[in-house]
Amino acid sequence: MAHCLEPTMLLLMLLLLLPWLFLRSPSSDARNRCVVAAEACTADAQCQQLRTEYVAQCLGRTASGGCPRARCHRALRRFFAHGSPALTHALLFCPCFDPVCAERRRQTFVPACAFSGPGPVQPSCLVPLDACEHSRVCRPRLLAFQASCTRVPSVPDGCPLDQASRCLRAYAGLVGTVVTPNYVDNASARVAPWCNCGASGNRREECEAFRALFTRNHCLDGAIQAFDSWRPPVMQDHQDPRQDLEHSFLEGCFLLSTLPVLALQPLL
Repeated sequence: MAHCLEPTMLLLMLLLLLPWLFLRSPSSDARNRCVVAAEACTADAQCQQLRTEYVAQCLGRTASGGCPRARCHRALRRFFAHGSPALTHALLFCPCFDPVCAERRRQTFVPACAFSGPGPVQPSCLVPLDACEHSRVCRPRLLAFQASCTRVPSVPDGCPLDQASRCLRAYAGLVGTVVTPNYVDNASARVAPWCNCGASGNRREECEAFRALFTRNHCLDGAIQAFDSWRPPVMQDHQDPRQDLEHSFLEGCFLLSTLPVLALQPLL
């Protein structure tokens, strides 16, 4: 009985939220760029399909009850590899000005499976770093990220104008690897991998240098903050208030398509 109650209540709660989804005001959407980004993805058949795939994988459960992290990561890599960057990057880097928007952004890629855990204690950053160094998938992506988001001495602020898009593309390439980064809270745009350097022993300096690639990266911070200023036309089109009802309907359909996955979680 307990197994049936949880998915039933979850379905009920989500269905109760749908009227709010359909009746949002244009002014509300104009402020919440992450909603606009989600609706733009839902309106695109390929983006919607890829998004549905990673949601299904990352919300699934293994036989032991844990999340299928490898399948989740693979689906996320497919999302960024095959989806339009104008749409996928808008979901990842949508600018936020309030905690509600920022929390939606932080939860976009199912961090409970793709980012954090298992367990509440963060491992040493040396663990994902060492794993990445021995991964044919992760290692070239981390090297590309380092090369694309590093300060250039010959430029006044260290970050060339044409570097921002390359830096964000390289950062997105890390999502779905063993060093998957994410937003650390809903009060800022700070990012980091799920790790710390508290137990790094005599490799503390190496650990701190790796973590600083995300937490003290001037060019990455600037690229994320500037993302909205060079938002591609496909995203600007979705700012038209006259299209809000249509986009809200499509986003509602996406939620409905994921309800069976959410409801079946306790049974998987």
